[in-house]
Amino acid sequence: MARRSIIIDTDPSPDDAVAFLVALASPDELEVLAITTVAGNVPLPLTSKNACKGLALANRTEIPVYAGAAAPLVRKLITAEYVHGRTGFDGYDLPEPTVPFAQGFAPDAIVDLVMKRAPGEVTLCCLAPLTNIALALAREPRLASQLREIIIMGGAFSEGGNVTPAAEFNIFVDPEAAARVLGCGSPTTMIPLDCTHQALTTPARMSRLRALGTPVAEALYHLLRFNKIFDENKYGWEGGPLHDATVIAYLLAPDLFSGRKVYVSVETAGAQTLGMTVVDWWSVLQQPANVQFLRNIDADGYFDLVIERLGRL
Repeated sequence: MARRSIIIDTDPSPDDAVAFLVALASPDELEVLAITTVAGNVPLPLTSKNACKGLALANRTEIPVYAGAAAPLVRKLITAEYVHGRTGFDGYDLPEPTVPFAQGFAPDAIVDLVMKRAPGEVTLCCLAPLTNIALALAREPRLASQLREIIIMGGAFSEGGNVTPAAEFNIFVDPEAAARVLGCGSPTTMIPLDCTHQALTTPARMSRLRALGTPVAEALYHLLRFNKIFDENKYGWEGGPLHDATVIAYLLAPDLFSGRKVYVSVETAGAQTLGMTVVDWWSVLQQPANVQFLRNIDADGYFDLVIERLGRL
């Protein structure tokens, strides 16, 4: 496969760290231009610090980390310490980062990195609320047409939401940003809870991860074990969904996923449906499809890929 240039926009909890570490372990397929951080799972200072901690764990501190939006476009920030712990990386003590953040505001960095490359060269990998992406689109009207693709971990359809009955967390935190991104016209793929809830960190899969015997695997084992306690208790599952690495897995092995192109909009005003991704699966509205919406995943193949790539670090 042709090598892709990517920017990873993230609010690091352990899932996000797995995602960007799998990308960094795949240099033949992916060139990571930068990591951009946004407030989401925890506030911006912690998401930015966690990105640096994850890079240091893999000895990849040459990758620039740009801090971005500290709050949604028009709303107060909602975070999820009740899932991820106070730091977002609770469960394992990683050293404090020693490399400073890159100079510049993440949305500006996104614009600069995309616009200086050829059209269709850069893919945005979005693992967090979409505030940075919406701000970048507002700063540079040509950005959407310059991108190769936007890939989003977010949204939900028949699975229902994980922060309200209707809404998935990343979209709920900044629905206005999500609406702007889905309406920008760039080719967009969405990996919703319908898909990620099929990919659980079962004891057998976690044992395989730990058996790699590397510092990266040991740290991620403990971080994920702590991080998935909330979902295990909430859903009664043996493990929790490994959400964010699906974005990178889709780039590396798209045949692991299935779905179809549909029209998706975001609810920005509903009293009980704020942040809902309204998926027109049957084309009732007869609107042009704007999203490749992935509903299914080969979970065993996904974990085989993730664990093999992490074993390279």
